Amino acid sequence: MKINQETLDFLENLAENNNREWFQANKQLHDVARQNVIEFAAELIKQLHLVDPEVDADLDAKKCVLRIYRDIRFRKDKTPYKNNFGVSIPTSGSKPGGVEYYFHIQPGNSMIAGGYWMPGTEHLKAIRQEIDYNALDLKNIIDDAGFRKLFGDFRKQDQLKTVPREYSADNENIELLKLKSFIVSHQITDADLVKPNIVEYLAAVCSKIYPLNVFLRNALA
Repeated sequence: MKINQETLDFLENLAENNNREWFQANKQLHDVARQNVIEFAAELIKQLHLVDPEVDADLDAKKCVLRIYRDIRFRKDKTPYKNNFGVSIPTSGSKPGGVEYYFHIQPGNSMIAGGYWMPGTEHLKAIRQEIDYNALDLKNIIDDAGFRKLFGDFRKQDQLKTVPREYSADNENIELLKLKSFIVSHQITDADLVKPNIVEYLAAVCSKIYPLNVFLRNALA
């Protein structure tokens, strides 16, 4: 199972013609591309279940593929469509947007990702508490050489400019406690996307994300 070259071609053309007239004239190409992504997502879900049992093997892949239509009501950018397909795969029966794996398909900018992006107040507080109590467990994950090679420096993502009020500036883990998101991502080339073994490769990358997702889920338990 792979992403078809035609799917990438559609997204590339959409990026150059992001308007309703072009989209309606090429709606059939969108539907074929989306179906390719749905079928791919179904196979990816099965592979991820083998990596992380908290991914439900029976997830409806169609519901995991995000809509291509943009909400432009409060945005300066009024282009009506995304120039990518996103696949959000939740864990532990949670809704998309929690602790999850995420697959992004965009010519020249595809990636596989995981973790928890911008948790709400209560979840953020719980994750920070887990870091404060068990920072060594998180450090053992994110400072592993293989992890850093795939995902870079975990600490270099969105952080508060000030110290969280529950903690002091001299806390030895303050750089982790200031994080607003807890995610990692790994870029995937267009050439790799169209290879027959790409599902297995993505699952292998997610096996390195799995310990991070376990840490985050434990924080929320």
